[in-house]
Formats: sequence, C-alpha cells, structure tokens
Amino acid sequence: MTKTNAMRLLDLAKISYQTKEYAYEESDLSGVHAAQVLGFAPEMVFKTLVTKGDKTGPVVFVIPVAEELDLKKAAKVSKNKRIEMVHVKDLLGLTGYIRGGCSPIGMKKKFPTFVDETVELLEEVSISAGVRGCQILLHPEDLLNFTEAQTADLTVS
Repeated sequence: MTKTNAMRLLDLAKISYQTKEYAYEESDLSGVHAAQVLGFAPEMVFKTLVTKGDKTGPVVFVIPVAEELDLKKAAKVSKNKRIEMVHVKDLLGLTGYIRGGCSPIGMKKKFPTFVDETVELLEEVSISAGVRGCQILLHPEDLLNFTEAQTADLTVS
C-alpha cells in the first residue's frame, strides 16, 4: 500500500500506528461495513464528519461509525448556533479527501476538531487512513494530541 498523507504526517511526528486494508464496496462506504470486514467492534472504528458552522466555518467531528452526530450538541460545543454537514461534492476541495476516505489527519487545512468522548475508553482507535479501504489504528491520546482535538458528547442519545 502506498503511504497516505495521514501516514506520512504520523511518521514525521514519530507516532506509532498500524494500518489495516480491506476490500470496500462502492455501494456501501459506511464505517460499519469497514468494521465488519475488519472484524473490529464498531465502537472502536471512528468516522470523520466535516461540517460548516454559521459562526466558525468548517468544523470536524470524529464519532463511532454506528452513531449519529447530534447537530445541536455539535453546534454548542463548537460555539455555533447552527451547524450543517458539508455537501459531499465540496468535501474534496475543502479537505483533500473523498467520502469514505476522509481522515481527521492531514486535511488541507487545520480545522477545529472534536472527537466523541467515548474515545477515552479505548486502548486503540481506528480511523480512515485517507483512502477508501484502509484504516489507521493508533492510541486515542495520539489522535487527540496530533489533531489538537477536544473530546465531547457528540452523538444522538
């Protein structure tokens, strides 16, 4: 596998990680599918969601793949009144990543990032490597420190 931008940045920062490749299906790019194919618990596989706040502009949220982002909680924690998902056609231009391969590491710009607080219960977290069909496994603390993310309750209860 060719190194992705996310992997190169982790290498530069001397952060330890593993990668796991899997066969993805264009018809099902969900993180739940990735977790099933890899044999991972869905609670440890996190998806990256890019939103736009009415006050702050782009904000990144990283939550477990089986969960749904609570837009009210997301707006509040990011100091916005309203927040909406970035349209899929705008994702590549904004982040450098495509749907199903969006990593919180190595976006074109550094955006405010929030990770669901459940990450703190894990010994290892799985995130997209920046391409479809590849995940990066790393320590949650390394993810939080590298992305300068804050943790918060972000999912629909």
